[in-house]
Amino acid sequence: MSGVEVITFGCRLNTYESEVMRAEAEKAGLNNAILVNTCAVTGEAVRQARQAIRRARRDNPHARIIVTGCAAQTEKQTFAEMAEVDAVLGNEEKLKSASYRALPDFGVSAEEKLRVNDIMSVRQTAPQMVKHIDGHARAFIQVQNGCDHRCTFCIIPYGRGNSRSVPMGAVVDQARKLVESGYREIVLTGVDATSYGADLPGEPTLGLLAKTLLKQVPDIRRLRLSSIDSIEADGHLLDLIAEEARFMPHLHLSLQHGDDMILKRMKRRHSSADALAFVNDVRRLRPEMSFGADMIAGFPTESEEMFANAVRLAEEAGIAHLHVFPYSPRPGTPAARMPQLDRALVKERAARLRVTGHRLHQSHLDGMVGTQQWLLVENNGLAHTENFTLVEAAGLAPRSFVQAVITGHNGKHLDMQLTAADAA
Repeated sequence: MSGVEVITFGCRLNTYESEVMRAEAEKAGLNNAILVNTCAVTGEAVRQARQAIRRARRDNPHARIIVTGCAAQTEKQTFAEMAEVDAVLGNEEKLKSASYRALPDFGVSAEEKLRVNDIMSVRQTAPQMVKHIDGHARAFIQVQNGCDHRCTFCIIPYGRGNSRSVPMGAVVDQARKLVESGYREIVLTGVDATSYGADLPGEPTLGLLAKTLLKQVPDIRRLRLSSIDSIEADGHLLDLIAEEARFMPHLHLSLQHGDDMILKRMKRRHSSADALAFVNDVRRLRPEMSFGADMIAGFPTESEEMFANAVRLAEEAGIAHLHVFPYSPRPGTPAARMPQLDRALVKERAARLRVTGHRLHQSHLDGMVGTQQWLLVENNGLAHTENFTLVEAAGLAPRSFVQAVITGHNGKHLDMQLTAADAA
């Protein structure tokens, strides 16, 4: 192979950073290299990364393989000891071209492979400019990194460090650059995006940032948030939901569970009542709003009654896009030291929660039939409605906007009939 190939796991923030990594590696003159940007959110994510590294070495025996990302930050020795890996970079180091110029030679020891510093010592997130997000019709912008909270199940703060925000002016400049490159939908992303601004002068909020962005870059046609913690939602964000048509009617919530005792043991800052009240308040402001959510099944000490409360919250909140994670103990987290459930029971509860999610999604799809929607066409023959529902759109040009009537669905995606097209 020649050039730089990037393999990305995990969140939208990783997707964005992969573009930065590619640009910095190429600036450093790196060639014949594979960068693996890992995720640490579950043990399965780490296993998949290790599997991909072995496959990459089999397919490219002479390429240099550099591993980075959250799993490389939290489990650096694990990857350094892999014979297939030539170097391990931390989450801060991966964004600097100097890191790629200072790589060790092939065949060095595990310790010599390591370029991973203490992420907790990082106090600022430098703005990163990209013109293109490979393979995506929507563009992502990093507005925040790290997390100051310490949920008992979560390893991510140890991979990302403490919360730090990108200055508002830099976010606006990045959005302008992406719009000039042809993107009309922008997604603001971060590890804990709703904590945005607490470390900046004047303490601007995520809602204020979004308002400013839409005002300063009027050619943004759609603005989304990648994920939010509803307990941190601010008044400016609620104003946008109620009043701004370019702010899309979809929110992805970090719910994690629906039982108050489990939420306390997770060290979450909201109760089930808080979550439900937020969903109901937002729907009053924007009736067409749809919700996605992350939920964990089989958390330590979870009883059948507690699990039933999680199912009940998903149903009462009408979560159209439910992402279910079987609990995965992460070494070094408090939850890993709590009394664990049998793995078979964890998987069984996750499967049951997914059945609930499937039923809620079917109900959501049914409710979309007969409506008229503007769709943004993606690169994979699908399109997204404003409320983030997938639609079959084979043969249509990526990044184009089309208007359509929803005629039915196949259980996964909506079917449509075109009524208008707008390439703007």
